[in-house]
Amino acid sequence: MSIKFRLSLAAIALAVATPVIANPMVGGAAMYPTKTIVDNAVNSKDHTTLVAAVKAAGLVETLQGAGPFTVFAPTNDAFGKLPAGTVETLVKPENKGTLTTVLTYHVVAGRMTSKDIAAAIKAGNGKASLTTVQGEKLTAWMQGDKLVLTDAKGGNSTVTIKDVMQSNGVIHVVDTVLMP
Repeated sequence: MSIKFRLSLAAIALAVATPVIANPMVGGAAMYPTKTIVDNAVNSKDHTTLVAAVKAAGLVETLQGAGPFTVFAPTNDAFGKLPAGTVETLVKPENKGTLTTVLTYHVVAGRMTSKDIAAAIKAGNGKASLTTVQGEKLTAWMQGDKLVLTDAKGGNSTVTIKDVMQSNGVIHVVDTVLMP
């Protein structure tokens, strides 16, 4: 048997033995680990409000950058839980600073998978403190098998889809907007 043939067989065996881990679908769209956070988010029908807010805050270029970032991405329904008129007020040009503060409170520097966060929670005896890009802390904890984040105002947000890998980080979809 030639070396080339043996190498080809070895490559085929490795390819067959290596599991392909697909990203979860988000908002009816495939999420590609080769695309950036923004490039994937624009395809999710569940994140149109978040994408509009990121654009209004001027954060598109940042979230398309090298990162890595961990983003806790609120759904449209999460934004819908805010008091009436809140989103419309936040996306006005004169409120760009406040909007940026709220959005960057959903971002942690680095790539933190759910396993990384769970390990931090375990090391912290049931709670982990995550410093956001905005500068304030989120508290992560487990409620059964669900990852929950508590914001500075005492509100809770549950991760509904975890570990959506991106070329510049990871997204965890959350069901409530976090407030600094």
